[in-house]
Amino acid sequence: MRQIILDTETTGLSWERGNRVVEIGCVEFIERRPTGRHFHKYIKPDCDFEAGAQEVTGLSLERLANEPRMEEVVDEFLEFIRGAELIIHNAAFDVGFLNNELSICGAQYGKLADHVPNIEDSLLLARQRYPGQRNSLDALCKRLGVDNSHRQLHGALLDAQLLGEVYIGLTSGQEEIGFGDPSAAAQQKKLDIQVDLSAPRPRVIVLAGEMAAHQARLEKLRKKAGKCVWDLSEPLETAQAVEA
Repeated sequence: MRQIILDTETTGLSWERGNRVVEIGCVEFIERRPTGRHFHKYIKPDCDFEAGAQEVTGLSLERLANEPRMEEVVDEFLEFIRGAELIIHNAAFDVGFLNNELSICGAQYGKLADHVPNIEDSLLLARQRYPGQRNSLDALCKRLGVDNSHRQLHGALLDAQLLGEVYIGLTSGQEEIGFGDPSAAAQQKKLDIQVDLSAPRPRVIVLAGEMAAHQARLEKLRKKAGKCVWDLSEPLETAQAVEA
């Protein structure tokens, strides 16, 4: 599965008021792992910044004067994202701006959704997992243990990189203990083992301390992922626990 983590910076908060995109940052993930490939462009907006937007991004018209316009990079941008699932934080904002940019470049470019199979909003995912809490990128970095100490200003590529780590944390379940790596199982050698099914099954004795540690681990997974793979399986006979 190919995913693109995407972020933009703009001259203001509303494309309807004439604000434009000034930076696009994209990071490629395949099978939930960064590939090292990215797309990053600064863009000359041909409009002024709204009050406050310049301070947030650290960009200015002078800084962007020699950067390409959107119509000069649109084909390269669409080629990079084409066919991938997009992951965007507060997707409605970025998608609205990018759809506006595509319309300015020409009707033949359509809308963003015409080039990708799905657009996932990580803000909605965060609100489902952490209802009633702050779910900004900075808040999620802190909550999920993602180091954002180098984020002094908003930057599209840096924010896309941080969002990639946040998204994996938001959507990880059993991946953290190895179930999310399909290549691991494929790399294991197949063994030809003959099993006597008529033989009595061995009786497993679980120490009380081991059982307590196991239950604590499951509870930690439930709190972090919202569920645990063992909860989805058929109930098993409770193993006998004995004191160590």
